[in-house]
Amino acid sequence: MLLALDLTGTFAFALNGALTALRAARLDIVGVVALGIITALGGGIIRDVILDSLPPATFRDWRYLAVAAGGGLVAFTFGRYLDKLTPLINILDAAGLSLFAITGATKALQFGLGPAQAVILGAITGVGGGTLRDVMIRQIPGVLRSGLYAIPAMIGATAIVLASKLGDYGLASALGAAILCFIVRMVGLHFNLDAPKPPSGRRPEDDQE
Repeated sequence: MLLALDLTGTFAFALNGALTALRAARLDIVGVVALGIITALGGGIIRDVILDSLPPATFRDWRYLAVAAGGGLVAFTFGRYLDKLTPLINILDAAGLSLFAITGATKALQFGLGPAQAVILGAITGVGGGTLRDVMIRQIPGVLRSGLYAIPAMIGATAIVLASKLGDYGLASALGAAILCFIVRMVGLHFNLDAPKPPSGRRPEDDQE
């Protein structure tokens, strides 16, 4: 089950990363597919390196790379419809975030990490690939400018950790946690919600002028 969720998240993030690359930069097929792969696999690689699960699953199972490359190629093929795909990009991003947050937290628990560490690693798995993508196309990473990006990942990861600790881990609980993360992310996008930001006013550097 964990592999199925991981591969589904990989495909969703590969599509999202490649479509985002098409929207933000004029790249050829190599650049588009590469950005899709980085978005799809970056978070999982970071997770496995932190867990000392080496080599990362990406390099031990050919299906990860194949699914990620396939998602990038699909995005490149249908990129001409990009103007109509913004809602799809957001949905794929939320889906990938949700699935990776769940699989990241689950794998952390399997490696014996505590609940808090599992939640953090789940969030890192969810946002890691998108952060690498944004840095490579010279954008401020979404996790730093969108308050309801890391937060939904942490909510989903917390839900699956609680289910696991209560002895209720299974397909239903994993999908339920992923759906919870997905809903929170989509609500944030729909209503343009953000986490609290510093109060406006004089900045510290203003006092030095």
